[in-house]
Amino acid sequence: MKKILYILRHGETNENKIGIVQGQGIDSSLNELGLWQASQFFKKYKNRSFDQIIASGQKRSYQTIEAFESNHQRIHRDIRINEISWGEHEGKAGEPDLMIKYYKILDAWKSGDYSASPISGESASKLYERINEFINDIQANPYQQILVCTHGRTLRALVCRLLQLPLSQMENVKQNNTGLYIFEYEHLHWKMIQENDLSHLTIDAEN
Repeated sequence: MKKILYILRHGETNENKIGIVQGQGIDSSLNELGLWQASQFFKKYKNRSFDQIIASGQKRSYQTIEAFESNHQRIHRDIRINEISWGEHEGKAGEPDLMIKYYKILDAWKSGDYSASPISGESASKLYERINEFINDIQANPYQQILVCTHGRTLRALVCRLLQLPLSQMENVKQNNTGLYIFEYEHLHWKMIQENDLSHLTIDAEN
């Protein structure tokens, strides 16, 4: 059965704007720009026949697609697509000692050591376990047009999973606020149709 999967990163938050790490522990809301980004996305896609819509368990993800409920479309919440836990980094912005630790973790992931994790945080391998289970369920369910709203690092891992790339390639995945990826699933294979599309922000999205 053919499926179309739309994967959206949430809109901007104040924490995004000023460089504060959010992760799972900071349940932030969209700021004014983020709410506008969400409204522009809704304007462009409000008439799309999504038969399943999924947000993470975090507020900024739900708020980004909340307007679809005005179309009498139910939004399911799934914590498996929550952001990665950044542990001791959450709520902080670029302290030099933490940045050294952060880049060591990224370097470990790039080298294939997916067990590396922040203190009190989550490893790339743990993130992959939950998003792999999520995608397996997407493949098995009967829905054909699915909208998913998630978070930056989780989106990077999802794209790697769908394209069968190692997680060492995560840093090559683009992920702007409300950047949209579209994948097609047919014959047990995922194909990327759109990459980090932001056209809903640069044109009149009114249908």
